[in-house]
Amino acid sequence: MSETKSPLPREIADAYVDELIALDPVTGTYLGNKESSSRLPDLSPAGQEALADLARATLARLDEAERQPGADSESERRCARLLRERLTAELAVHEADEGLRAVGNLGTPAHSVREVFTLTPAETDEDWAAIAERLRAVPGALAGYRESLALGLERKLYAGPRPTAVFLEQLDEWADTGEGRGWFEDFASAGPEALRGELDKAAREATAAVVELRDWMRDVYAPAVEGAPNTVGRERYARLVRYFNGADLDLDEAYAYGWSEFHRLLGEMRQEAEKVLPGAETPWVALAHLDEHGRMIEGVDEVRAWLQGLMDEAIEALDGTHFELAEQVRKVESRIAPPGGAAAPYYTSPSEDFSRPGRTWLPTMGQTRFPVYDLVSTWYHEGVPGHHLQLAQWVYVKDSLSRYQATVGHVSANCEGWALYAERLMDELGFLKNAEERLGYLDAQMMRAARVIVDIGMHLELEIPADSPFHPGERWTPELAEEFFGAHSSRPRDFVSSELTRYLTIPGQAIGYKLGERAWLLGRDRARERHGDAFDLKAWHMAALSQGSLGLDDLVDELSNL
Repeated sequence: MSETKSPLPREIADAYVDELIALDPVTGTYLGNKESSSRLPDLSPAGQEALADLARATLARLDEAERQPGADSESERRCARLLRERLTAELAVHEADEGLRAVGNLGTPAHSVREVFTLTPAETDEDWAAIAERLRAVPGALAGYRESLALGLERKLYAGPRPTAVFLEQLDEWADTGEGRGWFEDFASAGPEALRGELDKAAREATAAVVELRDWMRDVYAPAVEGAPNTVGRERYARLVRYFNGADLDLDEAYAYGWSEFHRLLGEMRQEAEKVLPGAETPWVALAHLDEHGRMIEGVDEVRAWLQGLMDEAIEALDGTHFELAEQVRKVESRIAPPGGAAAPYYTSPSEDFSRPGRTWLPTMGQTRFPVYDLVSTWYHEGVPGHHLQLAQWVYVKDSLSRYQATVGHVSANCEGWALYAERLMDELGFLKNAEERLGYLDAQMMRAARVIVDIGMHLELEIPADSPFHPGERWTPELAEEFFGAHSSRPRDFVSSELTRYLTIPGQAIGYKLGERAWLLGRDRARERHGDAFDLKAWHMAALSQGSLGLDDLVDELSNL
């Protein structure tokens, strides 16, 4: 009888993905698993514990797999390292009961319940029948989420009052889009007539569940958390930083780096602002001038089409010169985000079989007029060569990586760092064609530097440096953070407010853009030094984009050795 071969780390990682999809059909839908279309996850404390049990069991199996012959190969080693780091970081967050106070303006379980419908297949009657079943699952999912928050209250684990208030406003919008029906009813109205009665009934029940959650949040949760701090303190912040960045960062050094980037970028912005509006008192006066007199796109349909054209042009220009793109990766779609979410644009990855392409999403926030300076580098970030080229490439090379590395094993700072690197790359390559676009790019870079300053500063209540042009010597508060952010950004007031609520909702995530970009640039510089004149940027890009995700602890070393 032949001896059964023990699995290696990549097999353990891919088995984890299958088991994760069984517990979390939202993840299944993101990956293109059609069987997930009719279900929603258990968001109760028991459901959270089931995910934690899966992580613990997977880590135990990984211990055994790493002892097997062949586990020390490059591909097995890299996958094992990512799987262990990610699951360990996730368990640390779970065991600190962060899931019992997940309230805010984005990224909560309630947001995932709504947003997954925008990615659920909706082409056939069969697809819509699955959607009807998923709609019927909304009340149970939201009841489980409420059970988790109630347990958090019982344990005195409170979300901040500001994220709670903003979440309540969003629930109001989900419950009534302004047309006398809720978001789920609006979504279901696109379904086939053959299923009209079933869809409408299920959508009404989903809306009723949103109303029930909103009323409980208003009457029970919000009064209970009134007076709780909006910030999290150093211990919680460090734990969340590890989760979002894949590294135990020196937070004081990172804070100082944010300030150094602030001063550098301010100098560059002043130079570009002088070209846009000679004599402008500040770069943001010049940017305000562009809001009125710069190049504009008029209309929501028109801006969606324009953004699509921008990404298509970037693919044509970059493919074969600075990247080698597979045909599947060359397709990306521009979409308008559903209302009732946060103000920031975002990207969703393609399904594993590319039947659903990668997509960029623009929240219009009621606007119909869009300044170009604010969009060009942002779509280099969200689309091409940013998130789309990295995340779609991971899916394309999933067979040579592992399914886990290509899909759910993401480290936020790796992805956001690449996307910010992509913005800088397009500047280096000359794609920002005039002072207007370049000032917009620098403004976006300044926003990421300001994120490092205010996210770390307010959660750790650090002192504002003596050489700061803003309140030197004072200690950060959310109110000062919002004032600082608004004074050093071209974004409108509602965007600034949404951003600050975001930092209070998901502490430690926003710093990964700048710190991740620093890691990507350092890795590229070291690889160039190692190869000298033989350094091939296109080959380096494709090797870097094909290695899957890594935490910042490992990213620089891996990039340097490519």
